[in-house]
Amino acid sequence: MIAPRQIAALPARIYRFYRDGFRSMTVGRYLWVLILVKLFILFFVFRLFFFPDVLQRDYADDAQRARAVRTSLIGSP
Repeated sequence: MIAPRQIAALPARIYRFYRDGFRSMTVGRYLWVLILVKLFILFFVFRLFFFPDVLQRDYADDAQRARAVRTSLIGSP
């Protein structure tokens, strides 16, 4: 059985494990930078250009937007 003291120390041990692992990286740092740049492009840049805010554009206020979403989810007018 695991003692309560060990359970309380588990988040700190996990944090130290990852902190020390990232400190000792050489090539991995560049890979993480590449991953973060790619995620930035996917979530921010693509959203700006390819996914416009259709509800904001087509409906004047929040009540109309909510009605449109409900209608779309339920499938009946």
